[in-house]
Amino acid sequence: MIRQVTTENGQVRGIEAADPRITAFKGIPFAAPPVGENRWRAPQPCENWGGVREAYRFAPIAVQDTPGVGTDIYCREWHVDPGIDMDEDCLYLNVWTGAKNADEKRPVLVWFYGGGLQWGYPAEMEFDGERLARRGIVVVTVNYRINVFGFLAHPQLTSEQPDAPCNFGSLDQQAGLKWVVRNIAAFGGDPHNITIAGQSAGGGSVMSQMACPDNQGLFQKAVVMSAMIRNPYGEDAVGVPEPLAQAEKNGEDFFTFLGVRSLEEARALDAFYIRDKYGEYAQSHPRMFTVLDHKFCVDDPIKLIRQGKCVDVPMMAGNTADEFPNFITADSAVQLEEKARELFGSRAEEFLAFPQVQQDDGSGHYGTVSGIECTAKSLFAAKSASGNGNNYYYYRFDTDIPGWDHPGTFHSVDLWFFFETLAKCWRPFVGRHYDLARQMCNYWANFIKTGDPNGEDADGSPMPEWKPYTAQTPCEMIFSANGAVVTCEAESAFKRFLMEETGRKM
Repeated sequence: MIRQVTTENGQVRGIEAADPRITAFKGIPFAAPPVGENRWRAPQPCENWGGVREAYRFAPIAVQDTPGVGTDIYCREWHVDPGIDMDEDCLYLNVWTGAKNADEKRPVLVWFYGGGLQWGYPAEMEFDGERLARRGIVVVTVNYRINVFGFLAHPQLTSEQPDAPCNFGSLDQQAGLKWVVRNIAAFGGDPHNITIAGQSAGGGSVMSQMACPDNQGLFQKAVVMSAMIRNPYGEDAVGVPEPLAQAEKNGEDFFTFLGVRSLEEARALDAFYIRDKYGEYAQSHPRMFTVLDHKFCVDDPIKLIRQGKCVDVPMMAGNTADEFPNFITADSAVQLEEKARELFGSRAEEFLAFPQVQQDDGSGHYGTVSGIECTAKSLFAAKSASGNGNNYYYYRFDTDIPGWDHPGTFHSVDLWFFFETLAKCWRPFVGRHYDLARQMCNYWANFIKTGDPNGEDADGSPMPEWKPYTAQTPCEMIFSANGAVVTCEAESAFKRFLMEETGRKM
């Protein structure tokens, strides 16, 4: 087994995972600490070290609100350790490999965690890469700066560092990816067979990396989970980059809130003081997200991907059945009609004629639909028709999730299954859940390897064939209580209507 590796900056020694055939290398630095003058600056080159660095433990997580102190579902699920190490010095990554030699050229997964670009970390227990590594994948999870440390914009930053004025968290991800290209062969990985993947804000990060002009050739496939978030009933959308001038004004307001007059004064403040003040600030001001800086981010990523102005690679994307539903709220038929005319104009009568629109779900909600599903399918239909030769695979996660809280298929729950880490969860999963997780992890591993998710199950039997999604053959994979189920039925007229409306907003 590969237990010791020489990277470009020095040697690292990993530790055997629970399965001793897998080696885990945790806390490998890929950039200089983003502290002092490096705060709010693009990631700088990592310094070399002498001797052998022990890579046995995760490095500190990025500065954020203390995990595990709330009672919400995510504190129950995986943000369970309020004592986890946290530090502004956080630019480290982790590698799991089952390679015995450096020349094996195994396919590589580079994973970006979610958390709204405000929270999250690679040390979350659902992200354990061991099960994927057992399937022949070299797994890399990358830490990156978040919240005010990762996405502050300010006029002084734009003036003094115009080539990288903001989007520092995105640049961290890019630096981690470039480190993988340069170093992963030493871990038995293939730098020419890399898949970038992420969920929620991590999935949005994947699309941001796809849309960055500088990233051509750095990766060959992409997986976007629960992140293509457009609302067919409105112009609101998650992940649309904020104009630079608007983000700069937010940064100026935050500096005023901090009581500082310059970047130098802000860089001199304690990181945890800044964190706490940002938490107060965000109660009455916008949080900080990806910025349209025309350097890293040149336009809305999903728009660029649809147009092919991106790193155009095969994709897998999908959503859970219950997350982020979209609907029209109305307290009368008259109000419903008024809103329909406002939203759809000349197509309002067509919309109102659908039976789904006339069904009140008991909450005054009409026409409930998954905007994520409509967005992903609309994008994939357009991409598959573009003639670029790539395949696009859509899934929906729709199984029973046990537990006293009866949570349904809540946002992020599918991560336990894709990483096949159910045994770490407190929920009373049983055999069928483990069977589904095995299948999901198999499909994912196959896509990472070849761009095609299909293949055999652990017993050698073929898994249900997952066909690409196209407008002509709208095939989708449903990860259900009965296992993996493929359907290729035509979309309903109602869903086609909303997919068209969603597509117009891209």
